[in-house]
Amino acid sequence: MNIALLTAAGSGTRMNQDIPKQFMHIDNKPLIIYTLEAFQNHPNIDVILVVCLNGWREVLQAYANQFNITKLKWIVPGGETGQESIYNGLKVLEKNYSEDDIVLIHDGNRALVSFDIISDSIAKCKIHGDSVAVIPCTEAVFRSENQTTATVSIPRENLFRTQTPHTYPLNKLMWAHEKAKERNITNSVATCTLMAELGETIHFSKGSEKNMKITTVEDIDLFKSLLKSEKEYWLK
Repeated sequence: MNIALLTAAGSGTRMNQDIPKQFMHIDNKPLIIYTLEAFQNHPNIDVILVVCLNGWREVLQAYANQFNITKLKWIVPGGETGQESIYNGLKVLEKNYSEDDIVLIHDGNRALVSFDIISDSIAKCKIHGDSVAVIPCTEAVFRSENQTTATVSIPRENLFRTQTPHTYPLNKLMWAHEKAKERNITNSVATCTLMAELGETIHFSKGSEKNMKITTVEDIDLFKSLLKSEKEYWLK
C-alpha cells in the first residue's frame, strides 16, 4: 500500500495573511486541495493522511468533501515543529497499516507535484528502500559567515536542492523518529535531513522546478502562472 502523508500544520507567518497559506483560495480553490487532488488522482496512491493546523481540521474535511477527495482517511493535529507533526501522523499510520507500507511525506503547499514525480518516488523507493525528490542546483552558491559577504563558493555540480516527496517504508520512518527521541533531535528541517543526521544514505528521485514550495505572496503569483501555462508543442 502507498500512503501520502501531507503536512499542512504550518501557520504561514511568512505569507503575512489573515489565514494560513494552505487554505488561501486560488482560482476559487484552496491551495491544499490542489495538492490533495494530485495524490487523489494518482492510481498508485491508496490512502491520504493530512497533518493539519489545529483549529482547521473541520475546515479541511469540509473542503475535502466539497472537492471529492475520497482517499483522505485521516486528519491529524500538528505538533510544535514539522518533525513532531510528521511523527503525529506516523503514529496513526503505525496503528492502522503494515510496517512495510510505503509512505510519501509531502509538503501540503507543494501543489504542483506531478504524476511523474509521485510515480518515480514510489519506484525509486521500491528499488533503494527510500527516495527523496531533488533537482540539481543551477545557480552559483556562496557560503557566508555574516549573511552579507562571502569569499567561498561551493561547486554547484555537487549540490542538489531537495523537494518532497520523501518516501520510505513506514517502519523505517518510525525507526528514525524513535532514534531522534533517543538522541534528542527535535527539530530537523525535513525527513531527509533527519535521516542524514542518523547516518542514512539518501537516494534521489525525480523533482521539478514546478514542484515549488509556496511560502510567499510572490510564490502565489508564480503558481497562478504555472497553472495556466502549457508546454510548447515543439519542446521535447
